[in-house]
Amino acid sequence: MREKRVLVTGGSGFIGSHLVKGLLEAGARVAVTVRYGNLVKNIRLADCWNCIHVIEADLRNRGALQAVRRFDPEYIFHLAAYQDVGQSFAQIEECFDVNAKGTANLLDACEGAPKFIYISTSEVYGVQSSAQLSEDMQPNPGSPYAVTKYAAETFCRMKQRISTPGSIVILRLFNAFGPYQSTKAVIPELILKCLRSEPVETTTGDQTREFNFVANLVDGMILAALHPDPLDGPINLAGGEEIAIRDLVLRIAHVTNSRSRIAVGALPYRPNEIWRMRGDSTRARQELGWTPRVDLDTGLGITVDWFRDQIAHGNPAFYSP
Repeated sequence: MREKRVLVTGGSGFIGSHLVKGLLEAGARVAVTVRYGNLVKNIRLADCWNCIHVIEADLRNRGALQAVRRFDPEYIFHLAAYQDVGQSFAQIEECFDVNAKGTANLLDACEGAPKFIYISTSEVYGVQSSAQLSEDMQPNPGSPYAVTKYAAETFCRMKQRISTPGSIVILRLFNAFGPYQSTKAVIPELILKCLRSEPVETTTGDQTREFNFVANLVDGMILAALHPDPLDGPINLAGGEEIAIRDLVLRIAHVTNSRSRIAVGALPYRPNEIWRMRGDSTRARQELGWTPRVDLDTGLGITVDWFRDQIAHGNPAFYSP
């Protein structure tokens, strides 16, 4: 990536900010699209703000993408999205505009770029008959958010067929965690409650999920961008390390040395609860050579230490999605 022009949309978000820093470490010339071109709104990029090219642009506005064309990126990582799953039911128009229309606008603006990496989500799978989710399954999106992310995927696949072979890559990311994540997410929420000795109430926690340390996902994204051959269709980035939510709660309580009262079984399950979910990463491992280098326990330790440091220094550990 040294000296390559790289654009990251959504670069001030949780995963995007980690990607930006990884690209800078690799020697790339990085541009970031943000909706508000000031540091206050992009706090995750504070320590590298002067090292990046900031483009203030709303992807829904085709005219605003002229600045992207002028930057003429060689690699595009498209992470910008409306991503509040619950609120997407109430904000359907905005969700479609940002996720579907915004992706189409960006693809048109970056026509001819050597590599366009679209960052999709495991949410497109929805409820499936198997707990292990693989790329050959028919998506079954269960929210406007998931529908619009899959719509953008479909547009990318159409472009894959008519553009330069290998120029577009689709990655489906599974649950991420790490420093700077929004406290709306389950792991930061649990960590903060445990560090503050606040009560933690959960269901009986039999449902399982997998959680991927953000640095592992950044590794996979960069490997996909640098892959020399066409990568048709979506690719899962999923460590496959499955854990019951009950065990996750107890593990975080242990790592934080928490004095919180843990009330397992205090909450009811959701009516449409998915009981098991993990990703099949066979394709990413075989074709990209991707192997997660930070396991769950190590990642939790790093994340707990980061949040503990935020509290100790009086820094706001509350970040937007």
